[in-house]
Amino acid sequence: MEPDSPPLRKIIHIDMDAFYASVEQRDDPALRGLPVAVGGGGPRGVVAAASYEARTFGVRSAMPGGRARRLCPDLIFVRPRFDAYRAVSEQIRAIFHRFTDIIQPLSLDEAYLDVTRNKPGIASATYVAAEIRRMIAEETGLTASAGISYNKLLAKLASDQNKPNGQCVVRPEEGATFIAALPVARIHGVGPVTARRMAELGIETGADLHARDLPFLQRHFGKAAHFYHAAARGIDDRPVRDREARKSVSVEDTFETDISDADALLAQLGQIADRLWPRIEKAHAVGRTVTLKIKLGDFRTLTRSRTLPHAVRDRAEIQETGFALLRAQLPLPMGARLLGLGLHNLAEDSDTVAPPRAHQFELAI
Repeated sequence: MEPDSPPLRKIIHIDMDAFYASVEQRDDPALRGLPVAVGGGGPRGVVAAASYEARTFGVRSAMPGGRARRLCPDLIFVRPRFDAYRAVSEQIRAIFHRFTDIIQPLSLDEAYLDVTRNKPGIASATYVAAEIRRMIAEETGLTASAGISYNKLLAKLASDQNKPNGQCVVRPEEGATFIAALPVARIHGVGPVTARRMAELGIETGADLHARDLPFLQRHFGKAAHFYHAAARGIDDRPVRDREARKSVSVEDTFETDISDADALLAQLGQIADRLWPRIEKAHAVGRTVTLKIKLGDFRTLTRSRTLPHAVRDRAEIQETGFALLRAQLPLPMGARLLGLGLHNLAEDSDTVAPPRAHQFELAI
């Protein structure tokens, strides 16, 4: 660690293994051991999750269903059951709370935990992670992988090292060395476009990134340079936040065939509003900006927003605002393959919880 590094924490990143697909295989024994994809298998379908049996054929999440079938002709597509996944996620979250209340969920199947000061008073974060994984397996029948380190960046990277059903520890003295051996594309926060730009500059690994000084990175990457410079040295001072501010809540639908008829489009948008409003209520969120998204048959995307003088009050108001935005675009130049509706620039209607303060201590990871 460098002298001006932030105070050390004990951070665990828990990532469920092939979560949606694993829930389906658990609940339907006939699917066990078979290549399973959760999502739509039609020409417009997308893989939301793939079992490890499917991954051996190259099937991955976010892959078009048609391509997934070509890679794995025996692939079994299962419609997603988000109520079931949410129920299991709540079980897992309850296990986390036995150890700490400083939990930052990233999705239904992964979260950061700050166990610097944990409820059982366990000194070893490695032991805490093993206990959490054991309880998840016993109580849900599913497996999880864990990364344990002194910051979020390294914990997340470590959770991928020994998947599935494994864990990896990166100690303070190992951080920079761990990063040095990784391709820069693996570093969380370096997207595909940035990775390509880095490759053009001869930056292929964490070691290459470490070799570039801050002025060089600033010239090429602007404000993001500070993060890349610190990441290459195993430094990440972001705390685990037990409530992240949401910027939007939205719902989108992709259609099997393009829709041009105005009444059909309005009917689809009404159904989207029916699903959107419960999510807004569950998030305890308020906002004034309603946003409509239309993706045309040629993949062009139209986005239109309206900011109201007051917070959206109910489902009817968000639907009518969405209808007005859609009607203003009709007739469309061609059929729509996707419609989306969202509430943006949100503020939660309850007090936010202050992030935990870090403490300097003798780290026992």
